[in-house]
This record gives sequence, C-alpha cells and structure tokens, in this order.
Amino acid sequence: MPERPTLKKLRVQDSPSTASSQARPVDKRFLFRVDGQVKTSFSTKEHAVTAGAAMKKAFPIVVVTVVDTEQGTTETISNH
Repeated sequence: MPERPTLKKLRVQDSPSTASSQARPVDKRFLFRVDGQVKTSFSTKEHAVTAGAAMKKAFPIVVVTVVDTEQGTTETISNH
C-alpha cells in the first residue's frame, strides 16, 4: 500500500495584514442613516443633507436621518 502524503502547515506571516474590506471605515462627523442603519458618513452637513434628500426622493417610504456626532443631534429628512 502506498504511503500517504504528509500534510504541511502553511507558515503564518510574522505581521498579519487585514484585508481592506475588513478594515473599519473612518467615521466622519455626520452619519447618514436609512431606516436606523448607518450607511455612510460625511464631513459636512450639506453633503449629508443633499444625499438624504436624493435618497428620500428615490425612496419616499424610508426614514432618512442625519446625525451630528459632535453635538448629538438628529435631523430627519422629509420629502418636500
């Protein structure tokens, strides 16, 4: 009977690198939330409100909010 091949362990790298998809995203000041889930963050309120208005226009039934993480305020975007 032939001999079974020996399995060898792969060597672990000395410095494990995290994949870019596993890296935690950098949160900016204004969080853009859709139905309570944070989708992205913006550095200025104007950009967050503009994105919220576009989302609300495309999907009027969802609840879109912009959260200011420094002041702790939440603004709900409504369709006008």
